[in-house]
Amino acid sequence: MRSILQWCVRIGGGLASRRRNLWYRALGVRIEGYCWLRDIRIPRQWEDIRLEKGAGLDHGVVLLCSGERRPDKLVLGRECYVNRYTIFDAHEHIEVGPRAMFGPYCYITDADHSFEPGRAVMDQPMRPAPVVIGEEAWVGGHAVILPGVRIGRGAVIGAGSIVNKDIPDNAIAVGTPARVVRRRE
Repeated sequence: MRSILQWCVRIGGGLASRRRNLWYRALGVRIEGYCWLRDIRIPRQWEDIRLEKGAGLDHGVVLLCSGERRPDKLVLGRECYVNRYTIFDAHEHIEVGPRAMFGPYCYITDADHSFEPGRAVMDQPMRPAPVVIGEEAWVGGHAVILPGVRIGRGAVIGAGSIVNKDIPDNAIAVGTPARVVRRRE
């Protein structure tokens, strides 16, 4: 009996994912092939987003685009996996390479507020700088990726790290701010 219930849950989850693929495609998200979409949120600017074949987005993932509308503002690469409650906040360009992985509760942004004296921060313009996360990189849970960062191919970012500068290919970086502690080679 238990295996029948498990089978029904899997079938129901698969059908819900296919429905979400159709729904977000209809809204304008460019989904290339089938992507595994749990209960995610894409509140606006759907045409700015591209999901490549096989991308997997778990419960509570948010894909947020702001500013001027532009194709490929947020690109999630082939077979990448984004764990629960991770937020992508794209103003200019965030690109995730194929087969990259994110732990739960990560935050990735490509812009920050200006904070010149004499004006409220909320009244100042955003300062965008592209973010690129390389192929097969792994970002641990609760990590924060800040504007202008490039994370290299195969790099590992430790859980809870704040990345404010580039991380080279195959490097393992941890801490606040993240620093390279060793290489995977």
